[in-house]
Amino acid sequence: MTAVQKMAAAAPALLLLSGARTFASSSRTLFLSSSRRRISALRSGVPAWKPCAVSSPSVPAPEATAEAKKRASEEEPEKEEEEEIVLPTNESSEKLLRIRHTCAHVMAMAVQKLFPGSKVTIGPWIDNGFYYDFDMEPLTDKDLKRIKKEMDRIINRNLPLLREEVSRDVAQERIMALNEPYKLEILESIKEEPITIYHIGNEWWDLCAGPHVDSTGHINKKAVELESRIYGTAWETEEQLKAYIHFKEEAKRRDHRRLGQELDLFSIQDDAGGGLVFWHPKGAIVRHLIEDLWKNVHLQCGYDLLYTPHVAKVDLWKISGHLDFYKENMYDLMDVEDELYQLRPMNCPYHILVYKRKLHSYRDFPIRVAELGTVYRYELSGSLHGLFRVRGFTQTREKSVGSDEIWEKATAALKDALDDKGWDYQIDEGGGAFYGPKIDLKIEDALGRKWQCSTVQVDFNLPQRFDISYVDSNSEKKRPIMIHRAVLGSLERFFGVLIEHYAGDFPLWISPIQARVLPVTDNEMQYCGEVLSRLKSYGIRAEICHGERLPKLIRNAEKQKVPLMTVVGPKEVETKTVTVRSRFGGELGTMAVEEFIRKIQSAIENRTRL
Repeated sequence: MTAVQKMAAAAPALLLLSGARTFASSSRTLFLSSSRRRISALRSGVPAWKPCAVSSPSVPAPEATAEAKKRASEEEPEKEEEEEIVLPTNESSEKLLRIRHTCAHVMAMAVQKLFPGSKVTIGPWIDNGFYYDFDMEPLTDKDLKRIKKEMDRIINRNLPLLREEVSRDVAQERIMALNEPYKLEILESIKEEPITIYHIGNEWWDLCAGPHVDSTGHINKKAVELESRIYGTAWETEEQLKAYIHFKEEAKRRDHRRLGQELDLFSIQDDAGGGLVFWHPKGAIVRHLIEDLWKNVHLQCGYDLLYTPHVAKVDLWKISGHLDFYKENMYDLMDVEDELYQLRPMNCPYHILVYKRKLHSYRDFPIRVAELGTVYRYELSGSLHGLFRVRGFTQTREKSVGSDEIWEKATAALKDALDDKGWDYQIDEGGGAFYGPKIDLKIEDALGRKWQCSTVQVDFNLPQRFDISYVDSNSEKKRPIMIHRAVLGSLERFFGVLIEHYAGDFPLWISPIQARVLPVTDNEMQYCGEVLSRLKSYGIRAEICHGERLPKLIRNAEKQKVPLMTVVGPKEVETKTVTVRSRFGGELGTMAVEEFIRKIQSAIENRTRL
């Protein structure tokens, strides 16, 4: 039995529904989510997502530009590479967690020594380091340097970290003596007793449950750095800190928000509102290519396409449970001729209405439908983040609805499917969507970051809530199950991941502009127009740029990350040729337009580059 058939074994028939977040992509990390659990695992033998269309040619062109040579050397290092630094996490290294937690206390001690009167609030470890919140005047970069020097002095003194247990009354007296109002609030939130306090020597203390290193001397001061007000990063070794700083710089270089503006891919207009994405022509053509591929794959696999409305009467969302369990993520109701309507936060209830329009037989199954539909989620303005957190379309964690029996049945179906595939998994508590458990798959980008895009969810709840049925072989009515499948996550978020994975330097086949035609002077414009028309007649995305000297036209094309440039001068006009320049291979020589077209077509077909 296939994995899908294993899922279907939990019910007599299978209704496959694919929402607005569907696309084919490779994956490496796998998650299964149940009502209070999510299951995660690293698949063995499955390669990480690699930029398949950006491998350098085996022998660069001899006249390649310095920039192209530098890029090639970066992308294809020599065999003798430096040893890769693997950055540990708080989960993988208890030592690192203790270091970071202790660094938070050392930082707070340093701040209060340098800035008497400053008040501390909370100060835990975080994914890449630590932080403390303070009630004080804003800090400058100069202040951060002073704080780091004071932290180094505290570390050098090798002061012990001492744990003390006290009663709630004693803790309250000590806090009031220090005039620390925020610590009183923290004390009130602590329900367990006794209260634990950690001291740095006999000079500073805070309410804390630990854990910590034995003494400040166990911290490598060269592996600690303050980053902002007032966050810090801490590692076990100086080499790990350097690797982390390099990672941060590379992540900044790949930031999709900056590249989206520089490459004119998309924008979020304040005049229209936060979290609403405007796809510019270059970004829109990439989206078009993704959507076309998505549609073709689904049609080949037996799916039918749907287009459904953006709003519906509020009764639909009452039946689905969204109004009760998901209201905080939905926009306010709209009054339309004395009837209440709601912007859709999801597509699945619409698909059920399409299913209910007629009676189905067991012979009809599986039924597969797919939609690229925009949904609307209310997100606080402070949580919006480029394409990764938008109001036009996003994913959030959800509450649960339905009986424990239904959830356990759905979870068992997903586990069976995973076991059938031979994939390892782990439980992740609280990761399920509100109407069913799910399998979440993560893809790994060029920096090793994992992005959760794909999800598969078994749903026994919505079929029950909408009372849908089919007729089995005995002419009896039975309840189908639904499988929600979203392979992309969302077009917006997936596009943001693509931008950062490729650093905006898209492979030739998906590049918004594949070739730019550059005349040496305006005298060649007529022939450039003929070349452009010929390229476009073969579906090649090309444009003409002129009005500047040729070196500047080439630099501009490089900055815009255009893969190919065709230079046209008097000689090319006379011989009806073009001189081709590649961002990666440098000068590719002079060739007939038809030959250039054939090379592009071959590279696109094979997902390679020139």
